[in-house]
Amino acid sequence: MNRTLIFSSAALLAAAASFTSVNSQQNEMSFFITSVGSGDGANLGGLSGADAHCQQLAEAAGSSGKTWRAYLSAHGDGSAPAVDARNRIGFGPWYNAEGVQVASGINDLHSVNNNLNKETALTENGTTVNGRGDSPNQHDILTGSTLDGRELEDSANHTCSNWTSNGSGSAHVGHFDRTGGGQNPTSWNSAHGSRGCSQSDLVGTGGNGYFYCFAID
Repeated sequence: MNRTLIFSSAALLAAAASFTSVNSQQNEMSFFITSVGSGDGANLGGLSGADAHCQQLAEAAGSSGKTWRAYLSAHGDGSAPAVDARNRIGFGPWYNAEGVQVASGINDLHSVNNNLNKETALTENGTTVNGRGDSPNQHDILTGSTLDGRELEDSANHTCSNWTSNGSGSAHVGHFDRTGGGQNPTSWNSAHGSRGCSQSDLVGTGGNGYFYCFAID
């Protein structure tokens, strides 16, 4: 009897450990706000430079085996087509550094039902970012995107020359600490434009050159 109980207990413990391991893997970090920007305003080295920044930060935080992409749109420039941020980031679901789901998929992410707010939109290190009421306020997150995650198509420069400029132009930004709904001016991805592309312009508008990163696998 005792031997049977021991074997049964061991089996239960093994099953629990297996479940915990699988659940932990499923809820591994797949979304974060960069804890640091490029330091050069909205000049991120283009989309490839922004992706590399996401990858570097994620791996430094202990993430492995994932491919990371920056949530950024880009304008077409004659030799290359426009890029929509929503088409760069995979299909979800996405979890923050604490294992909390922020969105179940693309449609959920771009709806009023996503779980992005000041408490859940964490950095790769699991820390919160300064938002409304904090000093300094750094809630402006670079996106260059519309509410549904696409390029803004009004012929203006909303991406600081496709994330290569720290001078003229503007960067369309979102507010990670949105106070309700998914509409301007409280949207997580499409709130307003910055007053310029330099680091001082981004800081002066209410940001610090941060952007969103998503794992695509």
